[in-house]
Amino acid sequence: MTNHNPSKVVLVTGASSGIGYATAVRLAREGHHVVLGARRKDRLDSLTAVIRDAGGSVDTRALDVTNADDVAEFVDVAVRERGQVDVIVNNAGVMPLSRLDSLLVDEWNRMIDVNVRGLLHGIAATLPHFQRQGSGHFVTIASVGAHQVSPTAAVYCATKYAAWAITEGLRLEVDPSIRVTTISPGVVESELADTITEPGAKELMRTYRAATIPADTIAEAISYAIGQPAGVDVNELVIRPTRQR
Repeated sequence: MTNHNPSKVVLVTGASSGIGYATAVRLAREGHHVVLGARRKDRLDSLTAVIRDAGGSVDTRALDVTNADDVAEFVDVAVRERGQVDVIVNNAGVMPLSRLDSLLVDEWNRMIDVNVRGLLHGIAATLPHFQRQGSGHFVTIASVGAHQVSPTAAVYCATKYAAWAITEGLRLEVDPSIRVTTISPGVVESELADTITEPGAKELMRTYRAATIPADTIAEAISYAIGQPAGVDVNELVIRPTRQR
């Protein structure tokens, strides 16, 4: 796999576990400088040690993507310290699945805040820098839930449909010098399902997650997308376990 520019400054949200963690490790190993944000600073600190021990370059910051000012600061500090940012991987997401008649409104709102507003905050914070630079790359981590709805996942799928739609709209609106990629993973080894509180949804997800792919599979796809020459825009990838139909 060819990496045409091994020295990009790449921002990753939700970097403390799962796809974000794997992406940080892989991209740092490939020579990129990674700027990592997540709520769990202790996890970020241990990830920093892993990356630096392997010779990688990394900065981290405690980050709540639901706070627009926090996201703006996350991006602006990276620009001040590194001169520019080349890629933002909007990865932060939550998935507390439940049936609609369980009326877990707080959990619905949390998914909307993180999965939709968090994405919008990442775009709003980064787009002006990309426009000023005349280059940049947005990578949205959506889900196969952006393409299909299943019981207990109505709100989660709605947020991922929204993530897909927002990212596709962004792709159509921005100057061609800015690249836009949506990656929709199927079942990936992660902690996402740990936030499910409804017993029925938890049991369904246990069965659903019987076949998984490693988070690094998605990290490799991100590496592929951002490693293409400037004239190539990888718009959308759907990646799932062979056994997940």
